Amino acid sequence: MTASETKPRINLQCFDAIQISLSIEKEGLAFYKKAVQNTKNRDVKTLFTQLAEEEEEHIRILRVKERCLLPALKGKSDAPRQDLDQFISQELKGRIFPIVTGKSAKIPQVEHDFEVLDIGIESEKRSIALLSELLHQERKIDVRVIFGHLVVEEKRHLEALQELRKKLPSQAV
Repeated sequence: MTASETKPRINLQCFDAIQISLSIEKEGLAFYKKAVQNTKNRDVKTLFTQLAEEEEEHIRILRVKERCLLPALKGKSDAPRQDLDQFISQELKGRIFPIVTGKSAKIPQVEHDFEVLDIGIESEKRSIALLSELLHQERKIDVRVIFGHLVVEEKRHLEALQELRKKLPSQAV
């Protein structure tokens, strides 16, 4: 039995795909901002700054899409989507990127910048895997487009992290 066969499937709409994407992007943004503060290597700081800026841009674009959909949702059920909220809290929160919200939050204990890069790499891989699974399960083209676009962006992030990781020796600061 595969992971997708054991998880209950929720019926996603375009607005739901945006909410899932926003959740992932917000956690990525928080992680990369915190990573900038917790690293010393100039190249690592530069990459994390760039990735944080890209996450901010992705969030901005998703918010525009969200606002465009709101008029179409007026008059529909105002009841919260419990299945979507449950999916986000159980499948996303802290499962892709480490939770780094709040002033006291920290990236897991690391001694070297390459370890923070490794956390970013693994986080992007988890994001790609989850989004790819959602993309594979989905039939609605609008939902697929949202997830497909984000998979492409996450793959670009992964590639940038892996490229820098190769250049940074394991014993580097």
